[in-house]
Amino acid sequence: MQAANWGVGVARAWAVLLMALPAMAAAAMPVVELGAGMFRIQVEVAHTDANRQLGLMNRREMPAHNGMVFVFPQDARHCMWMRNTFIPLSVAFLDEQGRILNIADMQPQTEDSHCAAAPARFALEMNQGWFRERGLKPGDAIRGVDRLPAPR
Repeated sequence: MQAANWGVGVARAWAVLLMALPAMAAAAMPVVELGAGMFRIQVEVAHTDANRQLGLMNRREMPAHNGMVFVFPQDARHCMWMRNTFIPLSVAFLDEQGRILNIADMQPQTEDSHCAAAPARFALEMNQGWFRERGLKPGDAIRGVDRLPAPR
């Protein structure tokens, strides 16, 4: 009987650990402040392969002026998707200077590709509609990308 209880306890421990992994990974990401127009944004920085792959997966909410910026190793026509992502998001693809190339709205839990219109160095994900509600559009600049950590 004890062996069966031990197995249940181990299974529960693994389940708790697996549910905590997204929060642990998020806690490991640096947080920086960026600016867009008169707005300040707190963003988690996904600058490693592991963080870029995880992104905002498994999150259920995100505060209004928070987001995630993906730092890519090279300029390219990067694409994003929403597998295992539960929050509707808008993504702005940015060039090396932080200028918005294009913005795309992304629906939760889809595998539709949303791609940069031109070679991008960064992708900034915010709650869906955040850019539109603030009048931000292609050509506008996001301040602070020069302070982001280098990609790894």
